[in-house]
Amino acid sequence: MSASQVAEAWPALPLENWKDTYETLHRWLQIVGKVRLAQSPWLNHSWHATLYVSARGLTTGPIPYGSTAFQVDLDFCEHQLVIRKSDGVIRSLPLRPQSVAAFYRELMSALRDLGLPEKIHAQPNELPDAIPFAQDELHGAYDPAAAQRFWRALVQADRVFTAFRARFQGKCSPVHLFWGGLDLAVTRFSGRVAPPHPGGVPNLPDSVVRDAYSHEVSSAGFWPGGQGVPHAAFYSYAYPEPDGYRDAPVRPSAAYYHPDLHEFILPYDAVRTATDADAVLLEFLQSTYEAAANLGRWDRGALERKAGAPA
Repeated sequence: MSASQVAEAWPALPLENWKDTYETLHRWLQIVGKVRLAQSPWLNHSWHATLYVSARGLTTGPIPYGSTAFQVDLDFCEHQLVIRKSDGVIRSLPLRPQSVAAFYRELMSALRDLGLPEKIHAQPNELPDAIPFAQDELHGAYDPAAAQRFWRALVQADRVFTAFRARFQGKCSPVHLFWGGLDLAVTRFSGRVAPPHPGGVPNLPDSVVRDAYSHEVSSAGFWPGGQGVPHAAFYSYAYPEPDGYRDAPVRPSAAYYHPDLHEFILPYDAVRTATDADAVLLEFLQSTYEAAANLGRWDRGALERKAGAPA
């Protein structure tokens, strides 16, 4: 595949061009994610709260409600939010420029009309300006083309992360989207208990953070940028970070260690414009994992497997 064909498959996602839509969509997705969170049994590492990449956008997957279930989908092809109930009832709402407050009222009203629970913790997490959703008239941009490019980037990342996940037979997370930081992530576990996390994440209880990092991890992901990284990027980190990790020789050469985030960073554009984007991203995922596993003395022989079906 030529570099131009790869660039088309991996869409450009310059943060400055869609920052307003990104900030609005981030808050909309927190509202949708909190609907799942409020109705799901608590899973270690908050796996019960995440969203998933779908063939048309993002989905909560099935949410239990009594003896029934429902799910909420965001369709970035037709730009609709769709609520589906297990009794066959469907309700659609248009995705369009509107404030967070208006989106919140519209979604809660639709859930109420369908006889579904509409009470959530109605305030953002992991954001410094945690304006309650019902009061947020500040964020209201929605560029359909930008939202679709973001989803298309997620589709590519989800596909490669899934291939990387297949190389591991120890405990490993699904490939899922955390709406707190708006990052798609996949996390491998050594199997050992980790020291208590210090917490300190903005607008997130320390108890939730400590539950998320209850065991040693090597985690990688993709997010649109922010926190001192003014561009979309892939990241990888270890908790606890073993001695020598930040100086480990990871690949490709465009990857670097961010001393403030305590993560390895690979600019999205370094992958997007590569002749073999999949190979470049897999090289980053594998080399950063090896740095964490080797320096952390993981039992790699017991935890890893060859990709493919059993012989």
